[in-house]
Amino acid sequence: MATAMNDKSLYAPVIATIEEAKMLTTTEKYFKLKLNNGNELGHKPGQFVEVSVLGIGEAPISISSSPTQKGYFELVVRNAGNVTGALHKLEAGSTVGIRGPFGTNFPYEETKGRDILFVAGGLGLAPARSFINYVLDNRGDYKDVTILFGAKSPTERFFTDELKKISEMKDVNLLETVDNGDASWTGNTGVITTLFSKINPNPNTTSCVVVGPPIMYKFVIAEAKKKDITDDNIIVSLERNMKCGVGKCGHCQINNLYCCQDGPVFTLAEVGQIPEAF
Repeated sequence: MATAMNDKSLYAPVIATIEEAKMLTTTEKYFKLKLNNGNELGHKPGQFVEVSVLGIGEAPISISSSPTQKGYFELVVRNAGNVTGALHKLEAGSTVGIRGPFGTNFPYEETKGRDILFVAGGLGLAPARSFINYVLDNRGDYKDVTILFGAKSPTERFFTDELKKISEMKDVNLLETVDNGDASWTGNTGVITTLFSKINPNPNTTSCVVVGPPIMYKFVIAEAKKKDITDDNIIVSLERNMKCGVGKCGHCQINNLYCCQDGPVFTLAEVGQIPEAF
């Protein structure tokens, strides 16, 4: 487990102030936060924090910003329960408790000098964004960068301004799709696996990062394997059922693994033979 906070802060939240809050979709809300003690969060791409709302409880939330951004960190929260619902009611100036960062990270060091294929579905773009922006901020350290992003509908796409800027970059290949289009949508329509026919990654040099809803993994992994990408170069983030963040509650246990401590980032070689993982 990697953390920049002291041992006490693994269990005792530190206070952070919301500097900006805005809705991205009807169910996802963006938060820009700053620790009141003046410290950097000290996270790595792919890690998460425990966010607490006084009198309600706490919930694990993936960090959406790259550590290359200093002085603040970003979260994207889906309204899906008591704590996340309470978070959605907060605006700029409100305070929350933060524990962490927790968990393993995307292999940003190990993948330097390699091609990176990001496959993000729905809310999976939020944690993937931490690594995507890290790569973009250190573009010279990586070779070909391809991003596949899928959403259920055009209205469920978020960070659309960022996606537009990325689509205009000459050294990044961004492909998007939606399951169901509408009158405004002129892009690809179909599930995210339909985008694989449009790419031709080099299996010897490509690391594939997959983040999205559980149902997506089986099909995306199958497509990555068809491209001959090996299990040790398929990286997944498994955030299912995480709760306490410190391996005490057992809520996120998958066989002998705890997602909050052994993960949430794994290679397929580590979890591919565990049916419960997906």
